[in-house]
Formats: sequence, structure tokens, C-alpha cells
Amino acid sequence: MTYTPPPPPMAQPVQPVGKDNTGLFGWIGIIGGLCCGILGLIFGILSIMQAKKWGKSPVLGWIAIVIGVLNIIGGFIWNVNR
Repeated sequence: MTYTPPPPPMAQPVQPVGKDNTGLFGWIGIIGGLCCGILGLIFGILSIMQAKKWGKSPVLGWIAIVIGVLNIIGGFIWNVNR
């Protein structure tokens, strides 16, 4: 009778260190993008970076970026037509 050793244990995926702020940055970006377009861009990018780091959906970040860009374009058009 031959002895076969058990298979090695499965390696656990390494979790990133820190706190997942994907949703927080996304919502701050959406609300901030309505007030100031630059805030929407900054927090949208931060949300997308966090989503990639934690393996989550980057939808809130993209929405924040779109709202920020629309606010910047709308503000530019508003000031040109004054």
C-alpha cells in the first residue's frame, strides 16, 4: 500500500489593506459634481481607482465623472452666453 500525501491547501487571495471607500467616493462625487464639476471629476476618479483595487463595480465613479463634465460644460456655456 502506498501513501499519497493530501493536496496542498488552496492559496487564499490577498485582500487589499485598508478600507473600501468605493461607494463613499462615488456618492461624494455625484453630489459634489452637481455643485462643482471638478469635485465630481476628482471623486469619480478616486471611486474608480478604489473599485479596481477592491474588485467592485465602478458605476458610481463613472456617473460622478459624467455629472462633473456636464456641470463644467454647462457652466462654460452659461458664461459664454451672458
